[in-house]
Amino acid sequence: MSKQSFEEALKELETIVAALEEGELPLEEAVKKYEAGRKLAEHCQTLLEDAEKVLTKVMTKTGEEAPFDSEE
Repeated sequence: MSKQSFEEALKELETIVAALEEGELPLEEAVKKYEAGRKLAEHCQTLLEDAEKVLTKVMTKTGEEAPFDSEE
C-alpha cells in the first residue's frame, strides 16, 4: 500500500466505505474491511501531510527550508 498514490488509496477507501455502509457484509468481513480502510485512511493522511510540508516550504539562500511567510 505504501506505493499507492493518494488517488488510488482514496478510491479504494471510498469503495470500502460504501460496502460497509450497505450493511450486508458478514461481521468478520466487515471488521477486515474496516481495518483495511483504517490503514488506507492513515496512508492518505501521511501523503497529505507530506504534500503539505513540501508546499509550505521554500528554499532559502543557504539551501535550508523555510516557511513561505519567511521574509528572506
